[in-house]
Amino acid sequence: MRAKITYAVTAAVLVFYFVLVGSRGVLLIENGTPVTVAFGIAVLILPVIGVWFLWKNTQFVRKANRLATELEAEGGLPVDELRRTPSGRIDRDSADEVFAKRKAEAEAAPDDWRTWFRLAIAYHDARDTPRARKAMQRAIALREGRTIAS
Repeated sequence: MRAKITYAVTAAVLVFYFVLVGSRGVLLIENGTPVTVAFGIAVLILPVIGVWFLWKNTQFVRKANRLATELEAEGGLPVDELRRTPSGRIDRDSADEVFAKRKAEAEAAPDDWRTWFRLAIAYHDARDTPRARKAMQRAIALREGRTIAS
């Protein structure tokens, strides 16, 4: 729940920022000189890119959460079997062990979105965020019946 609140607050702050920057771009365009119009257009491009990025990220999170809910209903969410340090951080060797197991499962069933979902969690626990995101994107695509380029 805390992550959802943090995400919502961050998204709201970004939307406020996009509106603020966009209004400055409009003011520059309204000034009417060729230089300010060029700057105004350039400034308006930034919020457009930001809104697109925020939208795509939000869609990704919503789809991943739907998969988690479905997997939980099936009883297929991975059990937290990771050892932790006294401070509560995940032990790196433990994460690597679980990762090796999850990778083998995904290689054995490459068309099963569930194995890719669990692999994404293992990547995340091993602190490999880019690969975690890629594995989750693959799980989402497999669940939606889309083909994936390897």
